[in-house]
Amino acid sequence: MKPVSKPVKYLGLFVLLLGPIITFYLISRGEHRFIDLDYFGPREAIVQSDGSVDTLYHSIPSFRLVNQFGDTVTEAIMDGKIVVADFFFSTCPTICPAMSRNMSELQLQLDEPHFHMVKLVSHTVNPVYDTPSVLLAYGEKHDADFDRWTFLTGDKEQIYRLGVEGYMLPAQEDALAPGGFLHSEMFVLIDTKGHIRGYYDGTQLIEMRRLINDIKILIKQLKEA
Repeated sequence: MKPVSKPVKYLGLFVLLLGPIITFYLISRGEHRFIDLDYFGPREAIVQSDGSVDTLYHSIPSFRLVNQFGDTVTEAIMDGKIVVADFFFSTCPTICPAMSRNMSELQLQLDEPHFHMVKLVSHTVNPVYDTPSVLLAYGEKHDADFDRWTFLTGDKEQIYRLGVEGYMLPAQEDALAPGGFLHSEMFVLIDTKGHIRGYYDGTQLIEMRRLINDIKILIKQLKEA
C-alpha cells in the first residue's frame, strides 16, 4: 500500500478538526428554520368533512378596556401583531419595577424596522387606582413609546377574567400579597393569531434574550409562510 503523503495527512486532520465547527456554524445559522415554538393552553381537535384533522388552539378572548389616553381598546389592537403582554400595578412594591424596566429595555431592543409588528401591552390589576392619567404618567416614567407600548385599565372583573382565562396567569386582589394584589411576573408571547407561544420571567434580563429570540422565530415563520 502506498504511504499517505504528509499534505494529505494534514488535510485529513484539518477536515477532522474543522468539520464539527462548520457543522455547528451551519446549524446555528439556520436554527430558526428547525425550531418551532409550542402552543400553550387547551386545544381541540376538529375533524373536517374530508376526514382531515385540524387543531384549534387556545387564543386570547375578546375584551373592551381603556388605554392610557382614555380611549376604548379592544382585542383588535392585537390583530396581525406579535404581542408581549404582562400584568402589573403602578404602586407594586416588589416585582413590578423590575418588570417595567425590562419591558422598557425590551422596547429599545425591538426598536428596529423588522420588529414593527411587535406590540407591548401591560394590564393593571389595580384599575381603581391606575386610571388612564396614572398609567400615562407611569408610561412616561418608563420611556414608553405609546405607539408600541399600551397600558390598559378598565373593569376590574374583566381584567381578572382576562388574566386567568385568557393569559392563564393569576390576577386578583389579595390582602396577603405585597401591595394588596396578586399577579404573575411572567411576560406572555402572543402570535399574530392570538395564540400563546411562550412565557418568560419578566424580572430576568436573560429571559428577555430568550424572548427576543422567540420573537425572531415568529417573524421568520411569517416571512416564510
